[in-house]
Amino acid sequence: MHKYYDKEYITAMRRWEFYNELDEIVCVVDMDSHQVVYMNRRACEVYKINDAACQEKRCYELLAGSASPCAACSNKKLKQGYFLEDVCYNPVVKRKLSVKETMIEENGRRYKFTLAVDMGPAGWQEEVGEDNEAMINEGLRISLSAPTPEMSINILLEYLGQSLNSERVYIFEEIEGGAFKNTYEWCADGVVPQKENLQNVPFSVVSLWYQRFQKGKSVIIKNLENIREKEPDIYEYLEPQKIRSLIVSPLMDEKEIIGFYGVDNPPEKFLYHITTMFEIWGHFFISLLRRRNLVRRLEEMCFQDQLTGIGNRHAMHDYITAMNFEKSIGIVYCDVMGLKRTNDTRGHKAGDQLLLRACGCLKRSFDDYALFRVGGDEFLALCSGIREEELIQRTEKLRKDMKISDAAMALGCVWRPDSKEDMDYLIKQADQRMYEEKRALYAKMEGNYEN
Repeated sequence: MHKYYDKEYITAMRRWEFYNELDEIVCVVDMDSHQVVYMNRRACEVYKINDAACQEKRCYELLAGSASPCAACSNKKLKQGYFLEDVCYNPVVKRKLSVKETMIEENGRRYKFTLAVDMGPAGWQEEVGEDNEAMINEGLRISLSAPTPEMSINILLEYLGQSLNSERVYIFEEIEGGAFKNTYEWCADGVVPQKENLQNVPFSVVSLWYQRFQKGKSVIIKNLENIREKEPDIYEYLEPQKIRSLIVSPLMDEKEIIGFYGVDNPPEKFLYHITTMFEIWGHFFISLLRRRNLVRRLEEMCFQDQLTGIGNRHAMHDYITAMNFEKSIGIVYCDVMGLKRTNDTRGHKAGDQLLLRACGCLKRSFDDYALFRVGGDEFLALCSGIREEELIQRTEKLRKDMKISDAAMALGCVWRPDSKEDMDYLIKQADQRMYEEKRALYAKMEGNYEN
């Protein structure tokens, strides 16, 4: 018995034993910890594991061969008293399954109960690599069911990794300066993720690959040791990742290479065979990346001020909702002086330049905090966790920068040791203090111009 299992788990497992002699596959998983609570005899046979060993595993490790929870996990869709039904291909056991899932709550725990009928390999070859069409269709089906392009990409990477029995699947995208960034990654259970270490790969490392990419061809490395002397740059990048073999293919958008994707350490028998379907996957990844970029652009339009690039009121409300109200809060409310006069006398282009200079001052003083444009000539800095002394110092720095940049702003500041007071009230207090300073500044200005 697993050392972390308590009496409730033992009782639960005994209850599930009713299903032990069924010919259908039965699995029970704790939905919060992902621990496998029970697998019946048939499930142990299909997954080639004994009952004791299954209790040492998380569901994604045992049932999906993954190092992290499945991208297409059904947990959020499950409700007591309702069954989710699906017919799917499981790339781990190489079988087509008719699946029914529901949620059962007992003693404060939530269990996912899964009953699956083995429909056999009919229509699905025992080796997935020999049936490209079936593999592609199933991959598209499960990935397109996801609600966002980001989730679709992660689901598809996971499915490819499982189907090809590889250790890692990934996408690299070109970034500014011609370097490459590992943006997506799936790793098999026990494989160390590499994405965080591959955020700025120089073009020189993969320049030889590009010669093949430009011809629309994939790169196949059957044995990494074979390139130690011929391609030392790429060898030095791959060897520390424990890569023995790989396939990488270009991601081409309108004949322009925008990155590449690949699989590490697939079975040798798949190395050359799966290249025939990589072109199809590449087109689909490009489609998903386009959709992702469109969604990001729409989000920017909804939550980002188009002139200054900082957040707008929608972004401010979202930020406040997600704040940690136990932390201190500093608020700086800013009003750009003379914007109306600048627009009237010098034109709106000059007014935009004034706003950009003012916003630049705010960014230089509060760049590591949340900044928003909350009106035509008003900016707001919300500084969660800031000390009062630091707020004063940064505000003084802002005042000095405004003089140098010819971007006068009236400021109103509020600080509290925590954020438990109503944030709307605190922002109004900062606004009122800003207004008092603005009125005093205008009183001193020659001509008493109205804003």
